[in-house]
Amino acid sequence: MKRWMVILLVLTLALPCLAQGETFKELTGAHGFLVGAPLSYGQMFDEKYLTLVSEQFSSLTTTNEMKAYSLLDQRASQKSEDGMPRMNYTVADQMVGFARDHGVGVRGHVLVWDAYMLDWYFHEDYDSSKPYADQETVRARTESYIKQVITHFEETFPGTVYCWDVVNEAVGDNSGEYVPGDARHLRTKRNGGDNLFYVYMGEDYVAQAFLYARNTVEELGADIKLYYNDYNAYFADKAKAILALAQSVDSYAMDAEGKPRKLIDGIGMQGYIGGYGTQSGCLESSHIGMIRSAINGYAAAGYEVQITEMAVRNFDTEAAQKHADFYAALFDTLKELGGEGPLRAVSIWGLTDYPNEPKGTYVYNLNSPYGGLFTENLEPKEAFDRVIDTLR
Repeated sequence: MKRWMVILLVLTLALPCLAQGETFKELTGAHGFLVGAPLSYGQMFDEKYLTLVSEQFSSLTTTNEMKAYSLLDQRASQKSEDGMPRMNYTVADQMVGFARDHGVGVRGHVLVWDAYMLDWYFHEDYDSSKPYADQETVRARTESYIKQVITHFEETFPGTVYCWDVVNEAVGDNSGEYVPGDARHLRTKRNGGDNLFYVYMGEDYVAQAFLYARNTVEELGADIKLYYNDYNAYFADKAKAILALAQSVDSYAMDAEGKPRKLIDGIGMQGYIGGYGTQSGCLESSHIGMIRSAINGYAAAGYEVQITEMAVRNFDTEAAQKHADFYAALFDTLKELGGEGPLRAVSIWGLTDYPNEPKGTYVYNLNSPYGGLFTENLEPKEAFDRVIDTLR
């Protein structure tokens, strides 16, 4: 028996007894939404994980490999004849190619994000030792970059990338991160540093990015949805600012008839649920009501919704039953919001446990050690069984 067949057999036996039409993706699909998993480049060499993704999930998100700082190629950009940026797609193409070959859709994540953005991109000749480029140049570069990236993946893997997070985390949380009185809370600072897109593209950089993306999708004639994505998007104050930003973007450009041109299709709610690095605030039923209210609020304003990076945090090894109960109740709500409702996808980034992760690390705090649907060995937990029963 071939190795991949052995892996598939072991994984199938490990999963709960699922009848035909009862894989995770088939059950969520029956309720009208996709279910997604994360994929890092390192996991491309984990055959057991790849089998789980291809068999059980209808969507995947590359964790870092489609972000600007992963794609942009400084040397090639410096040598480009037209002065526009150039990308290296080698790694991302392998990952999107895997998705295409297994019939899994891809969330494009992410085109414009100020965090970790490469400083050299904003300088003359893509050289950090030279002055920063003027606004016209940075806008031209960003338009070209967005057009090239969307076009590359659509032409290379037609129909595989079904949506893009065009802009990520552009809403600030605290005073000092945005201009006082700005209802959008448009981020000017992150961790004390400048948002370089805001500084060198201008305060309308979010709208500009969506305009470039919309123009590209329409020119391609592609069925690609355009999303704004952010964390804490189910908290009322943050949701209010996100809606203010989205509506300002959708009033930014006019169509041929002089009507506002809708640039944003949907809102991505990252969906990290519970305390950051602490059990306090985890597995509270009130969060499910907040998620429902936020989704309905975005829908009332005309936006579809995806939960894009969900982790149901749990830092307590003794709370497995409570974690399973919470997951079941959460999916009971989510299935009601699918179908003809606004919910289009749920992507789970806290998919597995991390029991050996040192306390206080980014992975420990963000996804939690016991928050997965699967163990660290990809064995289904009670939480997964309960979710499957709920979807049935």
